[in-house]
Amino acid sequence: MLLRISLFIVLALGLAGFGTVAWLDLRPAKPQAVAVQKILLLATAHALRAGSLIQPADFTTIVRAGGAPPANAVLDTPANRSAYTGAMVRRPLEAGATIEAGEVIRPGDHGFLAAVLQPGMRAISVGVDAITGTAGLIWPGDHVDLILTQNLSAPNLPPAKSVAAETVLSDVRVIAIDQRLVQGANTQRKEAAMARTVTLEVTPDEAERVDVAARLGPLSLIVRPTDSPARPLLIPPPPVYSGQVSPALAAVSAPMSGRSMTIYQGPGEQTQFAAGQTSLPQ
Repeated sequence: MLLRISLFIVLALGLAGFGTVAWLDLRPAKPQAVAVQKILLLATAHALRAGSLIQPADFTTIVRAGGAPPANAVLDTPANRSAYTGAMVRRPLEAGATIEAGEVIRPGDHGFLAAVLQPGMRAISVGVDAITGTAGLIWPGDHVDLILTQNLSAPNLPPAKSVAAETVLSDVRVIAIDQRLVQGANTQRKEAAMARTVTLEVTPDEAERVDVAARLGPLSLIVRPTDSPARPLLIPPPPVYSGQVSPALAAVSAPMSGRSMTIYQGPGEQTQFAAGQTSLPQ
């Protein structure tokens, strides 16, 4: 009797377990959550005026969920950020506005220079290296001073005046960097890293000054603060000479004191040298 009851219990448990497994298999599977695709769009970090040249700090990212991106919207990718740096804004853009291809004109696009230049201004390019170009810290839209450094050579020129630096132009706007004026230019070449081209917005008279300065010596660009007054001085500051920078050169070039030296060559003969004299008196 006890054996029958035990077998019945075992059979009942087996049937219950089998039924539970079958019920679980027949239940409909829970729907899996579908991942929503996110789209990253390039947008303005703050308001931009019409005619502004976009700098890296002007970019931000807007995240949109699902669907296709809006027409003409620019996706936020490293390549697009590089391609749209230096582009000119055609109309005012509010902060957080998505950047659309038709609202900007990029360096290399047809008519870029004509659109960027203000009335009566000209564009001129100067070559600078990684040091004189402030090591890649200049962007289109920055305002700079143009400094000329030259080695001077003249008879009897003291060492303190052998090198001079002077301001050629002040407060000029940078409108393009490197070969980006040319559509599809290869900026990955080694020579592009050694010598860079900066295009400046100048008046016709200033363009002539830049052309002459480029033949006199190396040119350097000095970035101006954004809140500095525009074109503050019509008269450039005086040049700075090597002796004003190097006390050693100034000391070498300093005139000797008014002392003299007398040499006795024999009875009744004497020769007197004045300070700075290098030959026998006649």
